[in-house]
Amino acid sequence: MAFRAIAASPGFAGKLIVVSAIGLTSAAWLAHQHADVATDDPLSGATTVTPAASAQGAASEAVANAAPASESAPAFRVETAVVEHSFSEAAQRLGLDAATTARLTRAFSGRLDFRRDLQRGSEIRFVFRNDADSANGANVVNAAKDSNDASASNAGATQDAQSSPDTPVAIRISNGNVSHDLFLYRNLAGKAFYYSADGHAAMPSFLRYPVTFTRVSSHFSLRRLDPVTHRIQPHEGVDLAAPVGTPVHATARGTVMFAGWQTGYGKVVKLDNFGPYSTTFAHLSRFANHLKVGQTVTKGQVIGYVGATGWATGPHLHYEVHVDQVAQDPLTVDLPHRDPLQGEDKQRFAQQVALMDPLL
Repeated sequence: MAFRAIAASPGFAGKLIVVSAIGLTSAAWLAHQHADVATDDPLSGATTVTPAASAQGAASEAVANAAPASESAPAFRVETAVVEHSFSEAAQRLGLDAATTARLTRAFSGRLDFRRDLQRGSEIRFVFRNDADSANGANVVNAAKDSNDASASNAGATQDAQSSPDTPVAIRISNGNVSHDLFLYRNLAGKAFYYSADGHAAMPSFLRYPVTFTRVSSHFSLRRLDPVTHRIQPHEGVDLAAPVGTPVHATARGTVMFAGWQTGYGKVVKLDNFGPYSTTFAHLSRFANHLKVGQTVTKGQVIGYVGATGWATGPHLHYEVHVDQVAQDPLTVDLPHRDPLQGEDKQRFAQQVALMDPLL
């Protein structure tokens, strides 16, 4: 379905003036750095906004030498999209590439089910950092950024980060009177994640879905008429329909406990994840290359490919989540999250939220 033309909200011009003032008055403590590349870090190519005391001197000088506010571009820009079909199309209509859109989808996965919760007419607001390539006269922002070049280099800035400057530093999704906000922050350890305003990481330790699927072909149930055996029996997982060969990803870090053939399951991988969690991936067409029992896999790693082996009426992934060896509904089970920000990280993040929140 085609999107209607996306335009700034009515108060956008006023926001630009506010944003311009914020860009000048906050440049003394705000440094724009590339995010570090980290294992299990979905935002390894992100550009993030982080306070940095070491940049104060250079940033203050940049403010003193900057062009008048009326001639300089604002430090940030705000863009709005109204959903008519999907989050992905709305984001890409604003110029976000597929990789960034996928990262944002994963970041919201612990809070929103885009297939179920996102509605036609839902509003998405993005805050982007302006730079020399995307705005004229953004010398204040770039001076603050340049003053921190050494820190950005040490943080492991990559070519990917430089080629994708439009990673949102804040996002709000509004469904009626309910809003969900996320803010991008690079912590003191150099890792970039999206966090909610209270400092909790948005990305769960578990992914909700292990595969890109077209529909849920069979739900979790304690009593289901099995379409193959025609008997009433528990269905201890969820069936996610997808084409043969679609990659299947580990939903959390874990150890391969089994990778082989089992009656009913066909080709199946079973992982022992951290804590009380374990996961099962069945009806695979084949396993990932070199996958073997005892191997440690990371969250998001490809472990196999969708098929229809075993007792299956068509291509799909049968996915199970067990907590303390008890099967739970994968679509509703509570997923563990990373520890919230603490100490200095928490204080710095609160400053960043105070800067970004008025723009949303």
